[in-house]
Amino acid sequence: MKIGYRTIKTAIGTPIAIWIAQLMSLENFASAGILTILCIQVTRKRSILSAWHRFAACIVAMIFSFLFFETLGYNPISIGLMLFLFIPTTVKLKISPGIVTSSVIILHLYGSKGIDAGVVTNELLLIIVGIGTALLLNLYMPSMDKKLYDYQEKIEHNFTVILKELATYLREGDNDWSGTELAETADLLEESKTMAFRDVENHLLRSHNQHYHYFNMRLKQFELLERMLPLVSRISGPYKHAVKIAEFFEELADAVHPGNTAVIYLRQIQALRKEFREDNLPESREEFEVRASLFNLLNEIEQYLIIKRSFKKSDV
Repeated sequence: MKIGYRTIKTAIGTPIAIWIAQLMSLENFASAGILTILCIQVTRKRSILSAWHRFAACIVAMIFSFLFFETLGYNPISIGLMLFLFIPTTVKLKISPGIVTSSVIILHLYGSKGIDAGVVTNELLLIIVGIGTALLLNLYMPSMDKKLYDYQEKIEHNFTVILKELATYLREGDNDWSGTELAETADLLEESKTMAFRDVENHLLRSHNQHYHYFNMRLKQFELLERMLPLVSRISGPYKHAVKIAEFFEELADAVHPGNTAVIYLRQIQALRKEFREDNLPESREEFEVRASLFNLLNEIEQYLIIKRSFKKSDV
């Protein structure tokens, strides 16, 4: 059983919030712990949004409670009528995640049988203690860099394997590759993008996140690699152009890394394309189809490299 940081923070923050509320001699002090539990989230951004939703919803709830309870009386009908208006109001104000928390405040005010300055002050302090404790704990977020770099290494390794297997097929016509790297890479990209997005939300003042853009770039490249597979499978028999593209794939496979080498290989693509055009025309339908597949394959490789070059431009 694995215990995450959110669980640890919740276990630490809840009793602290309740203890502070008790020290302040607040009524319904346990509610401070509830607020802390609800406001601790997996990222700083989500924690701040959660705190805002709950704080704003609680303030609105206090205003509605005063208007309805003091006008219609402290009875269940007043609660029902108030919720008919209160819930749509929170939705309209885009603070609906705070409905549950504000419901606790509403019931506190209902149980008071009279809303005065002391009751309002008590509820405000409960809100501040509960939300404030959660926000303070969420100032610390563990670094994800090591895990993200591990994902990067695994994905780059799989890219190398895929490119070399494509090269083998182009040169030999068939091989016994199981293709497990394709499914594994798809899973790695999904997991890494999720983690990278969490890393984005943990850096509120950072306008650019290298990890997120990197994995997004690799996802686009992977989609192109998948599109290359059917093109390669249509090529049967030894063709000199296929062998040259195989050599290019092998060279490209050895250069899968974050560095900026795309421009060099784009020039080689242009040279290969020029060589294709200057060669003799196909003599048979089969040779024509193979030549067309090879030409389309060059286009896909070119897009693969252009995506990498664009990533490096945005990374400067």
